[in-house]
Amino acid sequence: MTSELILLVDDESSILQLARMYFERDGFRVQEAMDGEAALEAIAKHHPALIVLDVMLPKLAGFDVCRKLRASGDQTPIIMLTARDEDIDKILGLELGADDYLTKPFNPRELIARTKAILRRSDNKKQADTNPIHRGDLTIIPFSREVRLASQTLELRAQEFDLLLTLAEQPGRVFSREQLLQLAWGFDFYGQTRTVDVHIAHLRKKLEGSTVKIETVTGVGYKLVA
Repeated sequence: MTSELILLVDDESSILQLARMYFERDGFRVQEAMDGEAALEAIAKHHPALIVLDVMLPKLAGFDVCRKLRASGDQTPIIMLTARDEDIDKILGLELGADDYLTKPFNPRELIARTKAILRRSDNKKQADTNPIHRGDLTIIPFSREVRLASQTLELRAQEFDLLLTLAEQPGRVFSREQLLQLAWGFDFYGQTRTVDVHIAHLRKKLEGSTVKIETVTGVGYKLVA
């Protein structure tokens, strides 16, 4: 049984009650907040393992909560919830540093499954091979989750690291977006492959000046070359 603490942030009490019931049934501990300011206070006080964050919140919107956390260096995984099913909302959430995205109304079992996948991915990476991976002027250390470009340490979010590691483990191999979702995220985004493109764009910016490149293979996906 798991005992990780989940912070649920939503201004709808029915959503909080439903999500709490499913999380506690699976052995999670739960804290709740009903506005953005209360969410930030709860995060600072309780240090949750994962945050389920509604976009539309009183006092401080979910996007702003996400932005503030990432700007402060807080990399706690975030699953964002929204009542709107528009690509621009999803992309904005991912650009701000969210790890996943669900549209209301959602299946509580899917929320639990995605939460477990995100937490499990982090645990699995801790057990990975300790040998550094060298690709061109890039060094990836799976055990400590560090990435160095020449003598410089790159600051990568958890999902960016997992995506880069997946590509670097098999340089030259072309991965489809669906394969990257399965291998780097650990679960299926049900066709929402735009999240891969967003994270690839982030990695490319951070790898500027490197001898390592992430190339697009038109109509197929991506590969890492050094």
